[in-house]
Amino acid sequence: MNYLDEFKKFITSHYLHTGVRLTFGAVIPCLIFHHYGVLGDYIAFPLGTLLIGVTDNPGPFVRRRNSILVAILTCCFVIFVTGFLRHIHFAVFAEIVLFGMLFSLVGVYGNRVNSIGLISLLVFVFNIDDHLSGESVWRNACIFTAGGFWYLILFFVVQKLRPYKLIQQLLGENFVELGKLLSIKAGYYFAKPDYDELFNQIIHQQVILRENHENLREILFKTREIVAESTNKSRILMLMFLDSIDLFEQILNSQQNYANLHRAFDDSKVLRLFGTYISWLAAEIQQIGIAVQSGVSSRPKHDLDEAFNKCQSAFERMRQDRMTHENMEDYIMLRQILNSLKDITERVKKLHRATTYDTELGQQHRMDVELENFIPKREYHPRILLDNLSLKSSHFRHALRVTIALMIGYLVSMFFDFGHGYWILLTIVAIMKPEFSITKQRNLYRIAGTALGALIGFLTLYLSEDNTVHFVLLMIAMILAYSFLKINYFVASASITVYVLLWFNFLNPQNISTVLIDRVIDTIIGSVIAYFISAYVLPVWEHTQINQYMKAALIANRKYFDHVAATFTGKKLSINDLKLYRKDAIIAMANLSDNFQRMLSDPKKQQLQMEEYHQFVATSHMLTSYIASLSTYAQNEGDAYIFEEFEPMIRQIDRQFQSATGIIDGSSQNGPEVMRESLPQNKKLLELLTMRKKEIKEMGIEKSQQSPARKALSTLKTINGLFELISTITIDEIKILQKITPAKAIS
Repeated sequence: MNYLDEFKKFITSHYLHTGVRLTFGAVIPCLIFHHYGVLGDYIAFPLGTLLIGVTDNPGPFVRRRNSILVAILTCCFVIFVTGFLRHIHFAVFAEIVLFGMLFSLVGVYGNRVNSIGLISLLVFVFNIDDHLSGESVWRNACIFTAGGFWYLILFFVVQKLRPYKLIQQLLGENFVELGKLLSIKAGYYFAKPDYDELFNQIIHQQVILRENHENLREILFKTREIVAESTNKSRILMLMFLDSIDLFEQILNSQQNYANLHRAFDDSKVLRLFGTYISWLAAEIQQIGIAVQSGVSSRPKHDLDEAFNKCQSAFERMRQDRMTHENMEDYIMLRQILNSLKDITERVKKLHRATTYDTELGQQHRMDVELENFIPKREYHPRILLDNLSLKSSHFRHALRVTIALMIGYLVSMFFDFGHGYWILLTIVAIMKPEFSITKQRNLYRIAGTALGALIGFLTLYLSEDNTVHFVLLMIAMILAYSFLKINYFVASASITVYVLLWFNFLNPQNISTVLIDRVIDTIIGSVIAYFISAYVLPVWEHTQINQYMKAALIANRKYFDHVAATFTGKKLSINDLKLYRKDAIIAMANLSDNFQRMLSDPKKQQLQMEEYHQFVATSHMLTSYIASLSTYAQNEGDAYIFEEFEPMIRQIDRQFQSATGIIDGSSQNGPEVMRESLPQNKKLLELLTMRKKEIKEMGIEKSQQSPARKALSTLKTINGLFELISTITIDEIKILQKITPAKAIS
């Protein structure tokens, strides 16, 4: 994607829309208050608008509305308690313990509740300090609450005017990220690919797509208008999302032994031609994403039919000139890639048409899944909170770290004369996350962003005394701050610092130098406290949690495999169950990848057996990909290839899965025995292979094209090859796990 497309993606994204909504929601009341000369007295109003607005995460209308109301009530309660007790230091310490633990621990209920807890902690910190909260607690609470309800009104208005806009933005972003994934895949087809770098990019992209899919599932499947299919637009949006999931699986299906591909075809131009065409398809998908975000129809950039025909013609010519009975298997592999590209091409053409919201296309859409099974489930029972009151819980440890850091920060602000000491606590709350790697990254971004923002703010005030210029820059900084808050914390930190300095300059220009110095010093102090507490107080390192993610990936892949493989033994394939198992496998794979990526940011001494873990993540990705490929054949060809030879193969692979999970649990007793067992040979395949080689040798390639054995062999060879690959990879995972847990492995 070029810079112009990246710019289009950003300006049509929900991130920018959120930044604009929050900025204007806060600034409009400020202009009114400033006009009447009461801005200083009512500063809690825009603060309430901004903080309550930050809790508004993407999701179904009802959940967003409820979370905003809960946030308003919770913050109002915190203001009352903090306001009445802030002059009693003992009470403040008690509040730090209570609020620090409670509002950090509620993260067990998911991101939405975690956002409410985070904002409630920020409100608590703001109201510790008399500079901001004022003397009248009741008045301050009412003004803040009014600001929160003002944001709620804005939310209702925007939702009423553009009910599908958020869905379009998230769906468009999903297509853009899907296009990036396919673009990375294209890199495997060009000369001298860097396999490790491409793999790292793929797992990063799959983590992003996992998060997008979860958000979209929650919104689409829980929104009554969408599920009820009441309008053509809602049907098309649902169709595009379901097609994007199938397209994601199709991209997974394209996994090949790329080293063998390059060995066989590097001397020809066919791989480069395939790679170029895949890059074109990736660009088309990203173009579709931008169009969906913008709410306009998309047009193909390239003639896809002509480009595909060129790839097919190049393959046919090369096969005609160079294929023999000895290298026939290489050409079967290339044919599989071509078939996959054909499927992707047809889906892309269909998606281009979908962006026009064609009524005929919308009427063709039929739901073939039970939506209830695909909606992310979230329980809010108090038992979940109580179950996490243990040092074994990473959430409880995080809550303890936040509480201790806040107590240290409050003590520092008490014993040292800082004009805005509460900024130390704000920094701690904003930076600290359950994962050390994220805390470390946000720490660096916070310090660097604050320094850059302070420099920009100082230069702005030094070079210009024009309040209009200051106001315009303040608006731009606010929009950037809340647009980048969840995607680039460095830019967000710099922008927040700029607009805070300009804001204080409007309120009290005489003390702006003090504010500038306090901002930098308090941020550094808070960052140092947050870093050391995260690193040395009950830290939770990623390598201590990866076993549960590896086991979850193995279990999900086994269920996915068993359901798909059963088709080749005569059992009917349930599309609903297939998509459910596919979803679980992809989520488990993305969770494992995400955990491994976070391990890379842990201290070096905590990065244990990284090579083995990297190998396991790589094999898990290949395993899911090959099962996805097998599922394609199960859906399209399963009824025609039901052979009893597959049953012992399935049983053998299941024993391998069981052995792998047993090693993680420390209960495996048959690892070496399972690895020594070879996968049973497929007699039907051997018969067809012998027959086909004989035909080619006796009749030649051209005359043998019409042989019934040709298509049967190609498909059965691929299906059998996928079973063999799945078996080989599970054995590789057993070997890797035995290296990771040598004490548990039975030698």
